[in-house]
Amino acid sequence: MINITHYRHTPFKLSKRIPFIFRTFSSSSGEQLPTNLAFDRNLKTLQRSNISHHKSYDYFRKEIASRLVDRLDDIIRDEGFPLALDIGSGPGYLYREIVKDDGFDGQGGIGGVRKLVMLDSCHDMLHRDDEEHQTLSAEEKARCGTYKLVGEEEGPLPFPDGTFDLVMSSSAMHWVNNLPGLWSEVKRVLKPDGCFMFAMVGGGTLNELRSSLVLAELERDGGVGPHVGPFVDFADVGSILTNAGFNLTTIDIDTIKLGFPNAMVCMEHLQRMGESNACLNRRPSMSVDTFLASACMYDEMYPLDDGDDSEKSVEATIQVIYGIGWKPHDSQPKPKERGSATRKIGDVVVERSTREE
Repeated sequence: MINITHYRHTPFKLSKRIPFIFRTFSSSSGEQLPTNLAFDRNLKTLQRSNISHHKSYDYFRKEIASRLVDRLDDIIRDEGFPLALDIGSGPGYLYREIVKDDGFDGQGGIGGVRKLVMLDSCHDMLHRDDEEHQTLSAEEKARCGTYKLVGEEEGPLPFPDGTFDLVMSSSAMHWVNNLPGLWSEVKRVLKPDGCFMFAMVGGGTLNELRSSLVLAELERDGGVGPHVGPFVDFADVGSILTNAGFNLTTIDIDTIKLGFPNAMVCMEHLQRMGESNACLNRRPSMSVDTFLASACMYDEMYPLDDGDDSEKSVEATIQVIYGIGWKPHDSQPKPKERGSATRKIGDVVVERSTREE
């Protein structure tokens, strides 16, 4: 559990104006977006650009990037993954983890990555840490080079077929409208036997905040609106990955508990992480009365049980889904054809049990 109950935060100053986290922004293009989409991608890019200078709120994304690269380090492959793509890279969370150590055979960074292409739709976020990357040691720079490209993660990827040995994404795909389409594009740009690894926020995320807002709006306004985005469910990830054409898929899940002094600090952190509401059918505004009611309900209903009664705090649950898939190749193990078995599984079990007796 990550507990930041002692984090020094900027206190909220409430007035008749709506708090910043719930204020409505317009799409930067001003165009009417299709109603079959869930998220306003232009708004999300604007939100991330506005908070790109808040480096002290990167703690969660750094942790998830570290866990994802740790899974990459477990894959033993002779030639490694020389050319990799990071979709929704931000300022380079995965890159900083990859260059921390040598690859399995001593070449490249972790996973044998020698070149990492960083793709992100937000220019300010992508180039935020350019000066910090120059301060990396010569050894770290020699392990893995990087190239930064501003581009839409949701559209067709601007690369030829079969370009990359590895495609990764960390904490970036939960705001994507067409996830099956994106994963089909990932398969296209991968080389045969290429690997796709990702970590994304799952459907069990921020249930505490979601329920508090629903209860407050029902009580004060008589209706509810979406404030916590619709995230993909863990049970659906495997089928989407398989339908996109990947083999040897592996899915696992982490549930992370974050501790905050109170609900307002929790919402402040979400906003400054760039995780404000970007649903297309969001409500235009929220009254201060409803906002305060939801914060009070949160504080009362979801206290953090950490064994320390000296300081009250609340918890926020984050569900993180990790997935691995491989582009098909002749060298990969394949199941035998249906009907090719020569013995029944029941016969094998009976025979083994008889021998043991």
